[in-house]
Amino acid sequence: MSTAAAAEQKQNARKEFIGMVKSSRMNKSIVVEIVTPKPDMLYRKYVKSTKRIMAHDEENKAGVGDKVRITECRPLSKKKCWRLVEIVEKARGTGAIEATSGAVA
Repeated sequence: MSTAAAAEQKQNARKEFIGMVKSSRMNKSIVVEIVTPKPDMLYRKYVKSTKRIMAHDEENKAGVGDKVRITECRPLSKKKCWRLVEIVEKARGTGAIEATSGAVA
């Protein structure tokens, strides 16, 4: 039984990343930027490697600057095969900008 449970756990294991939302202008979609440090073999220093991923945000909850957790899912469109799991940390100070931008006529 333990081997069957282990096999099922391995089959259902999906990749998860934590990143920052860079764009949320689309309906039900966000662009998440993931930064991972990778070692440089020649200089023995860590270099930041960035990757931009489009993810599905069903309720349009995430905003620019939010720290979010995304996970793999089935392909939802040509570029989207990730979905938003949770908002880890909301961005500070974005509410005042949105409130003033709507008042300008």
